[in-house]
Amino acid sequence: MAKKAESPFLVALNLTKRCNLSCEHCYLDAEILKNGSTDELSTREVKKAIDEIASVGPECMIVLTGGEPLLRPDIEELARHASDLGLMVVVGSNGLTLTRKRVKSLQAAGVAGIGLSVDSLNPDIHDNFRGRKGAWLKTMIAIDNCKAEGLAFQIHFSVTDHTAHEVDDMIEFAKSCGALVLNVFFLVCTGRGEKYTDITIDNYDKVLKRVVEAAHDEKQLMVRAKCAPHFKRLALDLDPDWPITMAHGYEAGGCIAGTRYARITPEGDVTPCPFMENSGGSVKQQSFADIWNDAEVFNELRNLKLEGRCGLCEFQKLCGGCRARPLARFDNVMGEDFLCSYEPHGGGIIETFVPTGSNLKWDADAEQRIARVPGFVRRMVKKRVEADVRSKGRLVVTADDISRMAKQQFSDGLPPGIKKPKFKPPVFTRSKSNDL
Repeated sequence: MAKKAESPFLVALNLTKRCNLSCEHCYLDAEILKNGSTDELSTREVKKAIDEIASVGPECMIVLTGGEPLLRPDIEELARHASDLGLMVVVGSNGLTLTRKRVKSLQAAGVAGIGLSVDSLNPDIHDNFRGRKGAWLKTMIAIDNCKAEGLAFQIHFSVTDHTAHEVDDMIEFAKSCGALVLNVFFLVCTGRGEKYTDITIDNYDKVLKRVVEAAHDEKQLMVRAKCAPHFKRLALDLDPDWPITMAHGYEAGGCIAGTRYARITPEGDVTPCPFMENSGGSVKQQSFADIWNDAEVFNELRNLKLEGRCGLCEFQKLCGGCRARPLARFDNVMGEDFLCSYEPHGGGIIETFVPTGSNLKWDADAEQRIARVPGFVRRMVKKRVEADVRSKGRLVVTADDISRMAKQQFSDGLPPGIKKPKFKPPVFTRSKSNDL
């Protein structure tokens, strides 16, 4: 029988290798549209995997991604299946085929939000990065379509040496277009991306420091670092009393690959994250629950024995470094994260605060208030409120706690993406067709 493990926060379902782009940094090495893959999970197999995910993670978020997931004709059917099980469903897309009609279809299927990739505010840079001229314009139209239909969305920005200078502009752009979240991704060189120049340590440090400051100070937008667990070290240095430095959760930085996060490949292999190809098993032969609970690759990440500077670092529990980078470069999942410039000082290991959740309750007014928060970010907001309440030594969350945190985090105490900013977004041309 499978042994007990913590429930997953997040499972990414790579539904297909098919894609209408050819991005230089693609971790999946997704194939062009006409090729695809012949051994991808069937509709029935994906539904079965979703059932098994729900059995071990009833509050899990499911990310339907690819390749380009909108090229899979059964995506609405899969989204509805997961949503009917009570799982939060989001889609990760390049937006090229996201018409208003498709936005409505996804909403009807229970999709709570969509992540759209914008890798530069310069159309030529974005198009070159994505391997298709005109891609930037189509993504801008997709953003407009989400806004028109009221579908929550976030912006995904993969930062490189060529775009590191755009961070501030990207923050303003995300606010201007009404995004709930800006995710700043720091690339891990796997898949097709193993041949792509990532980012220098100097630029990595500069960009991550700015992302930490924005995450702390922005009152309208949630700003998050992805694949940059050093976020927590910098956050602690910036503000030791910031609840995000104590809360255990993927939105705060800190790698959760294999501990609260997994990925299922188009063929059914279960890996700790999209950037790790070491499979714990296939859902074609085993249940997701058995793989999640028992697979050696997952248990190894739940019992870290770090090497190099990571093994000597006083922040090894708070941060732990990215495990995918040393795995990709040195075939050593416990090796040091070579993009981190920090030199350990030899002090005692800094312990993390991991909420138990068993002794914290929400009163009725607080439950009603949190239910009004957009579903796409509700869990993030809830976790931050709980971390704040616990840091004050209390056991009950009230509506006043939510109001206080909202005023601290967001302008006018509103959810992110509500207040109209002063920044003027790039001008683009769109079709008059109602289907766009």
